[in-house]
Amino acid sequence: MSGTLMAAEMNEQPEALARLVERFGEDVARVCAVLPERLSGIVFVARGSSDHAAVFGRYLAEMAAGRPAGLAAPSLHTLYDVHIDYSGYLAVALSQSGATPEIITVCQRMRSTGARVVAITNNAASPLASAADVVLALAAGEERAVPATKTVTSQLLAVAAVAAALGAVPFTMSELQALPGHVSTVLKDDASPLRLAEQWADTNRLYVVARGLLYAAALEAALKVKETTGVLAEGFSAADVRHGPVAAIDAGVPALLLDGGGPASHDITDLRDLLHRRGARTALCSAAPGADLPVPQDVPESLATILATVRGQQLALSLAQLRGRDPDAPFGLSKVTRTH
Repeated sequence: MSGTLMAAEMNEQPEALARLVERFGEDVARVCAVLPERLSGIVFVARGSSDHAAVFGRYLAEMAAGRPAGLAAPSLHTLYDVHIDYSGYLAVALSQSGATPEIITVCQRMRSTGARVVAITNNAASPLASAADVVLALAAGEERAVPATKTVTSQLLAVAAVAAALGAVPFTMSELQALPGHVSTVLKDDASPLRLAEQWADTNRLYVVARGLLYAAALEAALKVKETTGVLAEGFSAADVRHGPVAAIDAGVPALLLDGGGPASHDITDLRDLLHRRGARTALCSAAPGADLPVPQDVPESLATILATVRGQQLALSLAQLRGRDPDAPFGLSKVTRTH
């Protein structure tokens, strides 16, 4: 699929990621330089697609640091005026534009109460950058389509650098260096997402399910489908699906399952069997033979999150075009969302 800003920006992802891979060690060192002397925990601050990158960062950071990591609730600061002591915390703020007022406000408050702040943004001269101790600039180039693509996958890699500053991460440098090539391979295969989109073009709801490290990709894929098509798509953890949502997945409902081949793989397989018994229309994104949305083999689960995110972008774009939607400018949305 081509001819849109969204498609063009998706195709820029291998180059954008390659630049971040090249300076990965530098970014790790820059974060190390501002870490609290005694790290109490890590907190991520974001909204929208950036929040999904933050979910990924939360998993990796807690793995690497052996310290609690979580997501901030910006409204506690901006609406409820709650004052919290962040001494000893590393705060990681993500905003593609660096201009979302509430993210800036929360960072300023966290920093004033003791946090060391890392800003991850595509605009190194943004207000968010000035509110941080250190900036990891994505340098992905201007993104004009409303649905974020290249900035999201760049954020996923940037939060991995933050995690690597905290401790061991579940990938090697050689695996990281191979990532841009794997993303390029996925992007060259637009036939697989188009076939799946043709099967699901008539749907009004869609579930995207993963668990563990790929949960962030499920949330992001669902958001991309919602933004571009108007389909009510929901991203879930495979564990949470069993706690109620499975009751809404009945005959004919599409469900995309993301499997990164890690510890959650058996859970995804079991859930797919359950959904088949309920008559759902399931599809699989994985490196397994016969996957509907195949990804390259021998990619660690953590980096497979980025590949699954790209597959979600492709599916959303194909669905939007088949349904006669303009993916570049979804109704009611703008590139910068100025929540307070």
